[in-house]
Amino acid sequence: MISFRLKPDNELEKEGRRKAPPYGEEEVVCPNCHRTLKLSQAESNMMVCVCGYHFRIGARKRLSYTVDSFSELFSEMRASDPLRFPGYNEKKAKAEKTSGEKESVITGEAVIDSARCALFAMDPFYMMGSMGSVTGEKITRLFEYAADNSLPVIGFTASGGARMQEGLLSLMQMAKTSAAVKRHSDKGLLYITVLTDPTTGGVTASFAMEGDIIISEPGATIGFAGKRVIEETTGKTLPKGFQTAEFLIEHGFLDIISERKEMKRLLSSLLKMHERKEAL
Repeated sequence: MISFRLKPDNELEKEGRRKAPPYGEEEVVCPNCHRTLKLSQAESNMMVCVCGYHFRIGARKRLSYTVDSFSELFSEMRASDPLRFPGYNEKKAKAEKTSGEKESVITGEAVIDSARCALFAMDPFYMMGSMGSVTGEKITRLFEYAADNSLPVIGFTASGGARMQEGLLSLMQMAKTSAAVKRHSDKGLLYITVLTDPTTGGVTASFAMEGDIIISEPGATIGFAGKRVIEETTGKTLPKGFQTAEFLIEHGFLDIISERKEMKRLLSSLLKMHERKEAL
């Protein structure tokens, strides 16, 4: 059964959420139009504001909007502290409490409108979806599982990039996951990526942009380095919104921008088109 939990008040405040007096029902404040919505109202619209702004959501909530069933794989895996990085274990414990997850990604086999697929979903509330060694290992194993079982892969990305607390072990996941994507592709199997806000850093530079079909939610931030870093390095002023999904689709980096309410229908259609091609 797919489930999710609300975050504690201090985390809600960081996302623009707050308690509404006098009845105590939670509210969300849209960062785009600054409208205040009842949380129940936002959830009834898949956490999308009436202005079209797509709130960040956890991995399991995303699954509840997208799939009909989900059997989780590799859920027992948890990151260690290979570099004995100061405060890392405490930060992981806080991330687990905030997100309800053991890692920044969940992996498994899903069914969408009767179509089977392997699926991973990154969680922005676990250390901003940072890619550690276990994140990369779970995604790699999922691609190997999909290749062995002739399944397409759907990946929902949300990440601030590589996890600095694991150093080179984190950066190595870029090459490892990319190799797994290639082996899956060599078997003629489909890989669909859905980029959500934010998808940045080493995740963008590896498996996020390697899909056969690359989809994004509206307004998602997608890029490698931040605007300030790029401008200081190149000495050039970058255009407004250059790392938004809308800018990227204009320049050929994306195939489709899809609203959250249409995502299940779109993915179902793509999976069924792929099934028909295989049958031929």
